[in-house]
Amino acid sequence: MLRKKMSNRTTVTEFLLLAFSDVRELQILHFVVFLMIYLAVLLGSLLIITAIAFDHHLHTPMYFFLVNLSILDLGSISVTIPKPMANSLMNTRVISYSGCVAQVFLFMFLGSADLGILTVMAYDRYVAICQPLHYEKVMNRRACVQMAASAWISGILYSALHTGNTFVISFCGGNRVDQFFCDIPQLLKLACSDSHLSESGVIAFSACLVLSCFVFIIMSYVQIFKTVLRIPSEQGRHKAFSTCFPHITVVSLFIFSGIFAYLKPTSSSTSCLDLMVDVFYSVVPPMMNPIIYSMRNKEIKASLRKLIGQRLFMINKMSIFLL
Repeated sequence: MLRKKMSNRTTVTEFLLLAFSDVRELQILHFVVFLMIYLAVLLGSLLIITAIAFDHHLHTPMYFFLVNLSILDLGSISVTIPKPMANSLMNTRVISYSGCVAQVFLFMFLGSADLGILTVMAYDRYVAICQPLHYEKVMNRRACVQMAASAWISGILYSALHTGNTFVISFCGGNRVDQFFCDIPQLLKLACSDSHLSESGVIAFSACLVLSCFVFIIMSYVQIFKTVLRIPSEQGRHKAFSTCFPHITVVSLFIFSGIFAYLKPTSSSTSCLDLMVDVFYSVVPPMMNPIIYSMRNKEIKASLRKLIGQRLFMINKMSIFLL
């Protein structure tokens, strides 16, 4: 049974997620595509974490925050992708009520903590470029740990507020979620009349907070660009810009696609645009971060080459010893 009646009140016990297709071949294709994306993010994030962990030259504030971002990316994509993958493979759409609650809480927690880390990373770049003489004093180990901890703790509190407001409502619109994972806007479409106004207000307030973070990030980069343009060396300007533009790209994609997904008017059916926006803010940022912060980062690439070279040397040495 999808629902059970208690005291003349219908209680949802499970939800039905969006099915990309009813054709078995397309379901398998969907599983393969999502599996490739998941493995790519998993590999990219783990390579970043490993490179930074084993190279003491990368034990700096910027790379400390990058490790936090990689961990959050791993968690975020592990929340959204595995369930639709399993559903496609087993030809089902069901997710339990508790599973849906867990998805909402973890996705909101990881997403908000992700935004916090991105904001802190912008501040780190601002201090490094605009106030280089004060960098070591301002961005000391204790300050970095406190800023990262604040992002994680704020994410937990923020997520608890959203999750509590969402699942305290009564669902009268059935149990079909027009999304491949449990997402708050789609769940609110199932709410009884006027019972979702509290969460809608929280979403509007959250949009203001997100925009405030974005304004802070933009203001930080305006100051950074002003300072960079005064650098006499063209190579110095190029290096500074190369670390700034990827960060702005990730932040803009993450914030604007998320705001559009949460504030756009709800419709009775899911359009291709809705699905594209949902993928852009839930899947694309975790997928792009390893590419932007590793493939375009010479220090991480050099560290990975060194690490792989050391491992190959050890393997060859062991092979010779065994022979």
